Amino acid sequence: MSNVCREVITLQLGHYSNFVGTHWWNLQDASLSYDPETPPSEIQSDVLFREGRTTGGHVTHTPRLIALDLKGSLRTLRQEGSLYDAGKDTSAVTWWVTASARPHVKPSRKHPQDLVSHVSSDHSRNSPPTGALRLDTVNSQLARVQKGYRLEGSVKVWSDFLRIHLHPRTVSVIHQYNHDGEAHRLEAFGQGEALLQGQVLEQLEDKLHFFVEECDYLQGFQVFCDLADGFAGLGSKVTEMLRDSYGGRGILTWGMAPVSHPNSTPMKELYHVLNGALGAVHMADHSSFFCPLTLRGGLGRRPSAPTAFPHLNYDAHLWYHSSAVLALALDALTLPYRLKKDSVPMWQVADSLAVSGRKVVAAYGAVPVPMMHGGSLPDALSTCADALPWKPLSACPEAADGRCYGQWATLRGFEGQRLVSSLAPGTQPDSPLHGLHIPPSALQLVSTPSMLTPPFPQIFSQSLGAQGFLQSRSPPPGSRAPAVSSAPVMTSFQSGPAVGSWLSELHRGASALDIHRVAPSFLSQGPEMADYREALEELRLLGRCYRDDSSGVTHTSSEEEDD
Repeated sequence: MSNVCREVITLQLGHYSNFVGTHWWNLQDASLSYDPETPPSEIQSDVLFREGRTTGGHVTHTPRLIALDLKGSLRTLRQEGSLYDAGKDTSAVTWWVTASARPHVKPSRKHPQDLVSHVSSDHSRNSPPTGALRLDTVNSQLARVQKGYRLEGSVKVWSDFLRIHLHPRTVSVIHQYNHDGEAHRLEAFGQGEALLQGQVLEQLEDKLHFFVEECDYLQGFQVFCDLADGFAGLGSKVTEMLRDSYGGRGILTWGMAPVSHPNSTPMKELYHVLNGALGAVHMADHSSFFCPLTLRGGLGRRPSAPTAFPHLNYDAHLWYHSSAVLALALDALTLPYRLKKDSVPMWQVADSLAVSGRKVVAAYGAVPVPMMHGGSLPDALSTCADALPWKPLSACPEAADGRCYGQWATLRGFEGQRLVSSLAPGTQPDSPLHGLHIPPSALQLVSTPSMLTPPFPQIFSQSLGAQGFLQSRSPPPGSRAPAVSSAPVMTSFQSGPAVGSWLSELHRGASALDIHRVAPSFLSQGPEMADYREALEELRLLGRCYRDDSSGVTHTSSEEEDD
């Protein structure tokens, strides 16, 4: 059974989740290779991708994905796609080309991505649609174009930088609410809860049945869900439906939140706090585990500064940038159940972390890992001095004492690196790390890094070389840094007292609001006041699950007040 493909179905609920998901699928597509001369990948792509055929008989690989968004969120992307259109030759209007030469339709409107259309159109005119290009050839062409090419000023919606084709059953548009404008916005938890009925429910069930029935060994679902708006309510109902309909399967849910929202107001910020609190407690209850994923300094109304990474120059408030950072981390976080060898099923990952009712976990990441090419992991970690090697990805700073009930760490991209330091006999280690051998049980290792190709933004500092490793010497002043084509990434899931503090903060933020006075419209479409108070009590009790009273740790006064 070691080589059995355990399929995963992905659901993306909300606009920011689709931003993160689009970058994440682009990363998966960039790692695919159909060149027989390329060494076999450590990652089993069929876990995420399904194989199909166009009406012309061409083999396709599309994500096993269901994406929900609001009216006006797609712009030129057709909801049903164009991959299986009969009588249409989409190969003549390719946009991005990958190693499998899957057709990617260029948008009809003028767009900065038209700059790279010549890379693919020349191929489509001179080669049959089924012909395969070498991945390194295509990527080198695109990298040359990317040197003077940026999408920061043109990306408005996630389909603007979608690299791959989607299956006709992937996209669902919720027409009751608008993506833009002030009217008919999906802003409150109760609005989202009420959505999962009628046509929305029928379409979702139809799409789920289609993808589930063609799986041989479905291991579960990964759910990317917006946490700050009404999609938190929809995600709560969707995860409840998955739990009731597909019991025994893993349900790993990620609550996505951007650093900031366009055109935000104080009232909308109140709604964000309430939606986040209700969404976290309900999705945690219905899932195998729930992990918030955000670069905000906190989910309250006054968060601290966004997460900063020493080797990234990204605009935290630009969704195109922040979602790329989260997707790069997510590429490593999801590796354990996507490997060909030593794969760990979703349920086992969740069971190792969600112990004693602790179904909320926090994510951390070193994006990228500051390693020298040919160096060792202890060398890289020792440069952190007393600091932690990773940064918070869940608005949850790690506990100062490092206490942790459960942890799952992954390093992607150690190829060419050593896991132990090469010390001459009798040499005193520079640090305790250099004298230790890191056990495999503490760190899951994948040799290949995340592959970065356009349209992934070039947000890396000049301290990194083309392969994402630290350069031995700084580039000359005024010189242009090379485009980074891959990145080593280290991530960690953790369940510990820090998560309890995060949950308690979330509970205090929501409980401190006199909802009848400051946000009476929040309850106008549900939940009922009794249900709202019950959810806040469940959130308080969930936070208490992370206290370790046997350790002798003294609780803070704010925690005592929760009692």
